[in-house]
Amino acid sequence: MKQAVTLKKNHEFRRLYQKGSSAAGGSMVIYCRKNRLGHNRLGLTASVKLGSAVVRNRCRRRLREVYRLQSGRLRQGWDIILVARGRTATVPWAELNSTFLRLCRKLDLLEDKP
Repeated sequence: MKQAVTLKKNHEFRRLYQKGSSAAGGSMVIYCRKNRLGHNRLGLTASVKLGSAVVRNRCRRRLREVYRLQSGRLRQGWDIILVARGRTATVPWAELNSTFLRLCRKLDLLEDKP
């Protein structure tokens, strides 16, 4: 399986938080900003407030999988950060997926395919 290109540096995350646009749902928050690379980069954040390392890793895995399944529908050339919220670990999969799509539509990240 091909790995996603990820954001890793602290200054990249801080720049996105300060200058990017955001949309929040019940189970996640999405920050996005255009990059000049021609491909998307993904960053994942799960706060210590969510719980133990097991819970945080589960949240990150679920968010990474939602992104992977929908990445074909997303516009290219964006830096995207997905922030896990308290419900991310327990919300049903269909709701997590629909929340991601709704927030992407709100931020105009989805391609307009007929």
